[in-house]
Amino acid sequence: MQLQERIDAFVKLGDFLRQFSNEDILKAENIEHNNIFFDGFKHQLKLATEHNGWFTQDNIRFAINSWSEALTLENLNTWLGPYNMDKIASKQVAIIMAGNIPLVGFHDFLSVLICGHDVLVKQSSNDKQLLPYLAKYLEYIEPQFNEKIVFTEEKVEGFDAVIATGSNNTARYFEYYFKGKPSIIRNNRNSVAVLTGNETTDDLKNLSDDIFRYYGLGCRNVSKLFVPKGYKFDTFFESIYHWHPIIEKAKYANNYDYNKAVYLMSEFDMLENGFFMIKEDESFASPIATVFYEYYQDTNQLKELLKTKKEQIQCIVSSGFMENEIAFGATQKPQLWDYADDVDSIEFLLAI
Repeated sequence: MQLQERIDAFVKLGDFLRQFSNEDILKAENIEHNNIFFDGFKHQLKLATEHNGWFTQDNIRFAINSWSEALTLENLNTWLGPYNMDKIASKQVAIIMAGNIPLVGFHDFLSVLICGHDVLVKQSSNDKQLLPYLAKYLEYIEPQFNEKIVFTEEKVEGFDAVIATGSNNTARYFEYYFKGKPSIIRNNRNSVAVLTGNETTDDLKNLSDDIFRYYGLGCRNVSKLFVPKGYKFDTFFESIYHWHPIIEKAKYANNYDYNKAVYLMSEFDMLENGFFMIKEDESFASPIATVFYEYYQDTNQLKELLKTKKEQIQCIVSSGFMENEIAFGATQKPQLWDYADDVDSIEFLLAI
């Protein structure tokens, strides 16, 4: 299969997904195999929500919209343009996926197939409804994908390379189990935001999307704020208040109540507004419904700290603070060339 054929197939997948990216799902014309797959995918969306309480229709739509916007001919060509994609020897690449947010492993799935390799997918039990259905659609769009895509619930074996994502504990297991094989092993990371006190209300409103989207379960969600000494949080709390309906979600509310009770019983100082808490803490990983914060006085010292802690950080959200920063509100809208953990997966896949 030629590279252009693979690109064209994923562009058509993006067209198919675009039908499901808004609250009003409308069946479009001129979408290949729509009569076969449209109603079935609507059903898979329903199953995904029923199976995982964190996968609300709103969050699933957000993920689908992000991928429909990414899978365009222009984006795919821009992404792949810098690489030499000629004369690739097809290998079998295993992907062990996380399940914290909808379709979280799709970029790895796309990367393996777009490079011309075969993919062996082991999904998380939390996110197993959507991707197999989309894979079947790809096989209809481009029959040459048949037998290049395998899903398994068994122990992964017979692969040439692996991309595995998990917790810090499982990452240590992965490193031991997959030693001797070319691999990308990912563990827990968190995202941080640096505030200066000069942010506009719109900046802080956009930041709230980085905090609350997917209930804060993604590695690109902001879980830690760095604020200047003496920072007042009044405008911050006012700017994020439009997210207050999140407390109506039972799973989120249960976490909020539990963590609030722990903080109160432990006599920890914290600020809260009825659906969200902030607590001064040096840690990067905060519980659901909570963001940690830390004061800084010297910007150069903070930059050095962030550099020394880079292995724990996925994204740094700020405005004019440092290189490679992410704009407020953009953490959950990565481009195809924004690689997890800053590891170029295409470069890896071309070298195996």
